[in-house]
Amino acid sequence: MKLDSSALLVVDVQNGFVTDETRHVVSSIVELVKRWHTIGGRTIYSRYFNYEGSAFERLMCWRGLYSPPDTDLAPELVDSAQQATVIDKVAYSSLTRDMSELVKREGLTDLVICGIDTDLCVLKTVLDVFEHGLTPWIVTDASASTGGRPAHDAGLVVIGRAVGERQLVTSDELFTGLTLTT
Repeated sequence: MKLDSSALLVVDVQNGFVTDETRHVVSSIVELVKRWHTIGGRTIYSRYFNYEGSAFERLMCWRGLYSPPDTDLAPELVDSAQQATVIDKVAYSSLTRDMSELVKREGLTDLVICGIDTDLCVLKTVLDVFEHGLTPWIVTDASASTGGRPAHDAGLVVIGRAVGERQLVTSDELFTGLTLTT
C-alpha cells in the first residue's frame, strides 16, 4: 500500500454511537489515528446525520443522531479532526458523492477503515469502496458495533467473505505487516 495514495477513514465515531458496547474501541481508534498521523498519513472522518422522514425513522423506528451533541465526534477525536477532512452523510455508506470526489481528486487507491458499526456503516462503506475499485483495509481492533460483540463478529465474517480475509487487519498488522511506501 502506498501511503501517498491511502487514507484512514474513521466511520461514525460520534457521541450518539458511543455506547456501553462501543466505548472500549474509542481509545484504540485514537491510538490508530495518532500512529497514522505519525507516519504522515491523511485521515478522513465520516459523521452520520439522521433526519425526519428518513428510512431509519420510517422503517426501523430509530430516532437518534438528529443534532449535536449526538452527531458530534467523540471528544477524544475532536483535536485530530481539526487536521482531517470530515464528510457528512445521511445513509450507511461513507462513500458519499463528496467522498467519491475527494478520493478521485486525491488519487486515493486504498482506504484503511475503522469505526462504528462494524455490521452496518463500516460494512456498507467497505462494500462500496470495494465495488468502486478501491482497496479496503478493515482494522478489526479499531471497530465495534452498538449491537455488541456478536454483531461486530458477524460484520467481520461478511466483510471477509465479500472482500477477502486478508483485508481484515489489526492495528499492529497494519503498521508492521503491510509495506507502506511513498
